[in-house]
Amino acid sequence: MVAIKQISIFMENKPGRMARVAKALADASVNIRALTIAEAGDFGVVRMVVDDTENGYKVLHEYGFTVSETDVLAVEIRDVPGGLYEIMNTLSANSINVDYAYAFVTTKVEQAMLILRVDDLNGATNVLSEAGVKIATREEIQKI
Repeated sequence: MVAIKQISIFMENKPGRMARVAKALADASVNIRALTIAEAGDFGVVRMVVDDTENGYKVLHEYGFTVSETDVLAVEIRDVPGGLYEIMNTLSANSINVDYAYAFVTTKVEQAMLILRVDDLNGATNVLSEAGVKIATREEIQKI
């Protein structure tokens, strides 16, 4: 399995909270590679992939944030109409559920990166690899 670590932060949905997260990471020279924010009323969950997960986790914890790490997959996705369908159809056909996903465009032409939290990491890794989908390693994410 080629899982990478994602940092999740549970915090109040108030002005300045995300600025504190960004400042903490900037001061620690931790670069955010991908990010999503989901609100749930008075609170929110920030999920991110960073170039130095251990340091990012440590710094955010020291700043008093409620932070956790989760294994996710980072898969290359064609940045064309139907690119997402190819990935989702492969997972669906193999009864693998996607809990959540977020994506970002890379510097490669017609390529993006999709971060996936699935209910079966090993199964997803196997079926996507068999379908010819490139699964990125931690080192590859750090270089994007």
